[in-house]
Amino acid sequence: MKVFKILDLYIIRKFLGSYFFSIVLILAITIVFDTNEKLDAFMKAPLRSIVFDYFLNFLPYFANLFSPLFTFIAVIFFTSKLAENSEIIAILSSGVSFKRLFIPYMFSAAVIAALNIVLSCYIIPPSNITRIEFTNTYVRNKRVDYASNIQFMVEPGVVAYIARYDNSNKMGYRFSLETFDGKILKSRLTAQTITYDSAYQWHANNYVIRKFDGMRETLTRGTRVDTTITVTPSDFLISPTDCETMTSPQLVKYINRQRERGVANIQSFEIEYHKRYAMAAAAFILTAIGMSLSSRKTKGGMGINIGIGLLLSFSYIFFSTVTSSFAISGATSPALAMWIPNILYAIIAILLYRTAPK
Repeated sequence: MKVFKILDLYIIRKFLGSYFFSIVLILAITIVFDTNEKLDAFMKAPLRSIVFDYFLNFLPYFANLFSPLFTFIAVIFFTSKLAENSEIIAILSSGVSFKRLFIPYMFSAAVIAALNIVLSCYIIPPSNITRIEFTNTYVRNKRVDYASNIQFMVEPGVVAYIARYDNSNKMGYRFSLETFDGKILKSRLTAQTITYDSAYQWHANNYVIRKFDGMRETLTRGTRVDTTITVTPSDFLISPTDCETMTSPQLVKYINRQRERGVANIQSFEIEYHKRYAMAAAAFILTAIGMSLSSRKTKGGMGINIGIGLLLSFSYIFFSTVTSSFAISGATSPALAMWIPNILYAIIAILLYRTAPK
């Protein structure tokens, strides 16, 4: 039993050591290329902002985004080295089964998966706020400050419409707020403009309120009225990067709220939510594939295994990108789109695992 514990620790140390070493190596290369690409923007930004606002938040984001690639490379690299040095042959010859040899690999994959979940669900989203703010200020502004033909359900039975909204002055134009009792219209507020204040407080300017009681109608006019509408501009000014700034509990709350309001463009938020867990599960699948592929000693040496590993890992990332477009187009649900690559590669992992001991 003591031998197995030593063997487990040896493999875990090799696996995680190779994983973190590959991350550090790739991140060092990434800094060089990213600096070269954004050199003009960095010339305008303060050095402190570049280091603490951008790179300190960009590097964890990048490392977590390509964690499946780093996991696969780590498994292929150190397992091929073990096989090349005939260490795996010696381990199996000592009575350790191939199935038993899998345990420390899966434990290491569990450590990586847990780290990915904590980072992607809770730590990286708040840091993305600072990173995205830096890129919007100095690199390329991707803020969404304008929207038109905005219609949503404020709450059950209350529907709002804004013809155009300008976030630079917090003002919407041609606003209407309709209240229904079932299918019967009870009141309708219209205003030439509406201004957002704070904490759900809006000011309707040049307004008209019509209240209906059967065939009777009461009409009220005025220059300004303060009203509480449980909506903020961020609920309809949706940027492509907004989903990256929310923790997973915030994403669930936001998705449910937007779905209740009838907002249609929430696919990117659902994709982001499911992607975080699918990428964590990929650590187990790619570890199984990498270990099964590289555990056998081959004539071509480590190079062939690394080449195959890179091909499979990049194909996994590419396939994930393709399937996410299925969810955006409405062909599949976001959950299915994010888990299709895992399902396919899990089948490959099972086939390779069964043939590897032979």
